[in-house]
Amino acid sequence: MRFRTAGAMHPLQRVFRAQRLSAPLTSMCWVLLRTFRAHNSTSCPDPEGKSSEGVQKDFSSRLATGPSFQHFLRSASVPQEKPSSPEVEDPPPYLSGDELLGRQRKVYLETYGCQMNVNDTEIAWSILQKSGYLRTSNLQEADVILLVTCSIREKAEQTIWNRLHQLKVLKAKRPRSRVPLRIGILGCMAERLKGEILNREKMVDLLAGPDAYRDLPRLLAVVESGQQAANVLLSLDETYADIMPVQTSPSATSAFVSIMRGCDNMCSYCIVPFTRGRERSRPVASILDEVRKLSEQVSRIDPEMRIRFTSPHPKDFPDEVLQLIRERHNICKQIHLPAQSGSSRVLEAMRRGYSREAYVALVHHIREAIPGVGLSSDFITGFCGETEDDHLQTVSLLREVQYNTGFLFAYSMRQKTRAYHRLKDDVPEEVKLRRLEELITVFREEASKVNATSVGCTQLVLVEGFSKRSNTDLCGRNDANLKVIFPDAEVEDITDPGLKVRAQPGDYVLVKITSASSQTLKGHILCRTTMKDSSMNCLT
Repeated sequence: MRFRTAGAMHPLQRVFRAQRLSAPLTSMCWVLLRTFRAHNSTSCPDPEGKSSEGVQKDFSSRLATGPSFQHFLRSASVPQEKPSSPEVEDPPPYLSGDELLGRQRKVYLETYGCQMNVNDTEIAWSILQKSGYLRTSNLQEADVILLVTCSIREKAEQTIWNRLHQLKVLKAKRPRSRVPLRIGILGCMAERLKGEILNREKMVDLLAGPDAYRDLPRLLAVVESGQQAANVLLSLDETYADIMPVQTSPSATSAFVSIMRGCDNMCSYCIVPFTRGRERSRPVASILDEVRKLSEQVSRIDPEMRIRFTSPHPKDFPDEVLQLIRERHNICKQIHLPAQSGSSRVLEAMRRGYSREAYVALVHHIREAIPGVGLSSDFITGFCGETEDDHLQTVSLLREVQYNTGFLFAYSMRQKTRAYHRLKDDVPEEVKLRRLEELITVFREEASKVNATSVGCTQLVLVEGFSKRSNTDLCGRNDANLKVIFPDAEVEDITDPGLKVRAQPGDYVLVKITSASSQTLKGHILCRTTMKDSSMNCLT
């Protein structure tokens, strides 16, 4: 099983630590390094009138003899099992306890956008399930349709508007013999557009921002009375740490675990701080508890989980992270390192906090620390004031780094951001699209080159299921999170020589890579194995 951590793009002042549980299961935690820094760098008056140099020496001495990073990890207690029955809050005075119950109404959930929204969907469903709602995958039988939305780009929002027009038709055709169909918008778009969503088309019944999912039962109860209902208040402390997300697909081979919410970076182009609020992290104990419960769902064959963390920020990247990735065979050798631009001038305008030179130096450092590491990145083309020379610098960065995976987009200005108030969106749309096509072409060329180095190698692959293009091929992910396609065939099980099996979702298999493209590797399956057994053998 692959386990992924999800968070907004955020300075990596947090460190990932994998620890063994009582069983041979692997757990992890992230610790904010700033916690230690904050306790040791508070500015105070000096009663003895020490010089700044003396204060610095005294601080350095105390720092050297103080608790280490490992001390905080050892101190992170694991929560005890809690009673299964959830605490029920008193209903608001205008609603009875019965009105907050779902009465087995069927809920249909659609998720758009990033991995945080995938995790939010699971949190929202966990809350609704406890209130008596049922889940359906059939849109036609749904009583409540909830869209978990994204606002990062204009195109993402337009997708939701188009979907709402489709649902308007479904709502109008609802038979009078059935309860009225209710439609709700959850997540970032609900927070950003609020009134426009409620007033436009007059078809949305409910709005719930990213910090208001606990309020869904009340909002739905208000909607049942024929009124619109909304809660888009942002919170300074909501992390949903006490809510165990319900996996949307019981047979899934991967899951996201959110370790923090919000963002404090305030990049000039980004809407996230305004739709998800200030940055706050979950307690380590609650993360460990969630991972332990996920561990119980790990494949029947392999008791270990492959761990991959996502969405760091290329600032202040801790060496401890690199050391753990290098040492632990169950941590994916893959890092997402969003560059956004190859021009230092544009990066400064974006308020990214690093230069091109610093970014490239970090890439070299990572590759020296983790040979064969896979890198993925995000790029925005056509940002405010971007010149043709700035664009060519981004092209050259793509060629220099050679990413395995890339996410490239044309800039779309968002209200509330610093760019909206301080900068001018002065790159014509046709120029943005032309530059985007050039970046995509270069990315694919370089990704094909770097992926081709895997041809002839044997790789450990986590099976996810059948290929979307063929029911005779299986699809999985390798250590660098690249998609691997291979024929569905009977092979030997390495744990039981002589036994012939067909690989199932959640199995680990060895695949000999025979060809590569910019996005996919292809090969033939050799055997079914386990993570432990594969790590004991050198794969070439």
